[in-house]
Amino acid sequence: MPGTERELTFRFLAEPTDVNYGGKVFGGAVMKWIDQIAYALAVSWSGRYAVTVYVGGIHFERPIGIGNMVEVRARIMHTGTTSMHIGIDVKASDPRTDDTPERATHCIIVFVALDDADKPTAVPQFIPHTDEERELKAYALHFAALRNSVDGERKAFLARFEPTRGG
Repeated sequence: MPGTERELTFRFLAEPTDVNYGGKVFGGAVMKWIDQIAYALAVSWSGRYAVTVYVGGIHFERPIGIGNMVEVRARIMHTGTTSMHIGIDVKASDPRTDDTPERATHCIIVFVALDDADKPTAVPQFIPHTDEERELKAYALHFAALRNSVDGERKAFLARFEPTRGG
């Protein structure tokens, strides 16, 4: 039922097909996992098809080894009218040593729900119930303000390199 599933966790072993030339998991594989879990949560929350519109603050804090137990956790942090801000933590541990999973990557990803005509459509409002959820929402709002500032600078910079029309 839309608007009820607030978080989702995937757990799996990192596979040899995920490995880069240095023997660790490709950053691109991690980004794929992030997009997949965020999509699953966005669709579950909205009850609609949803698309990625932003991924930010992604930081690869530590490598993930082949055979590591990977835990990818997605949580709704904030909703706008049509958008869903989702916090993602990727953790990994060596199942042979029963280590406590350590964070390998963190980011925020924003999805927008679409209607049958591929136009943005309203999503259920996220109302935090716990102190942690209130902190996550505040973090998402702060991050959105930073993102808007960076986006303005990005647009101004890129405009300098746009070809002039008609000349």
